[in-house]
Amino acid sequence: MKKIVFLPLVLISMLTFSQSTTYNIPEEDKRIVFLGNSITYTGYYIAYIEAYYKLKYPERTIEFINLGLPSETVSQLSEPDHADGKFRRPKLQERLKRVLKKLKPDLVFSFYGINDGIYLPFDEGRFDKFKKGIYWLHNRVNKAGVPIIYMTPSIYDNENGAAYANVMDIYSDWLMSRLYTMDWNVIDIHNSLKQKIANNRAVNPYYRFAIDGVHPTKDGHWLIANQLLIAFGELDRMQDSFTDCFSSSNKAKKVLALVERKQAIQKNAWLTATKHKRPEMKIGLPMEQAVAKIKVLDAEIETIVVK
Repeated sequence: MKKIVFLPLVLISMLTFSQSTTYNIPEEDKRIVFLGNSITYTGYYIAYIEAYYKLKYPERTIEFINLGLPSETVSQLSEPDHADGKFRRPKLQERLKRVLKKLKPDLVFSFYGINDGIYLPFDEGRFDKFKKGIYWLHNRVNKAGVPIIYMTPSIYDNENGAAYANVMDIYSDWLMSRLYTMDWNVIDIHNSLKQKIANNRAVNPYYRFAIDGVHPTKDGHWLIANQLLIAFGELDRMQDSFTDCFSSSNKAKKVLALVERKQAIQKNAWLTATKHKRPEMKIGLPMEQAVAKIKVLDAEIETIVVK
């Protein structure tokens, strides 16, 4: 099994990043799968990362595959009235085996937590279920011989929801502790977001990371992508907003637009192919058709980036 090695990174002073570690994606890693909930399914942060790599490393062939599923948890908990009582929250435990078998990833990212406390004040029993779910995920992915990187939970950005914001602080701190006590690969998204949002609100008191408290805006997704890119040691294109990064040239704008189209086709096709059981999801194209469309988009992207 490949071992991911984190190395110290000296950060430039303008960056607020609470975890001074970096991870370089090995050249041999060709397929990277992102697991998570609706934040991952929306997936702008994944598209920004892919577009960045297409622009900077046009010679590399990496599939950034979005397998996020809205509402999903690792705690296997659900509110009685979730989705107006129509269905329980899906659980990763139901689909992970099929995902690993069908996709055979070289690297997996995990981004869970925001749904796992089911939006209630802290409870030791719910916390224990989250921890057990993460340990289960860790063991299953490692058993498959695949490295996994954990992203600490997103923040609950709601001034009227301090109790649940505190729950996410606790869940994040616990996951971060696995880096130091168990040598897990963990990137601190949570505290970095809190820092950056506080900085933004010092300038603009009306700044919102997530309008509904949960789902980040496009700018919020860029903050997430930014922290991942910093952790990858990619410091030369760090900007405060995705528009600053990708509107700097027509080439960047065109590549991002094509990557977003590709990501939309790819995620729905793979979710359908791996037979998730969440109701009310878009049915993806059959994989053969999806792959054909993706190849066309990749060819368009290649034409742009090699000019």
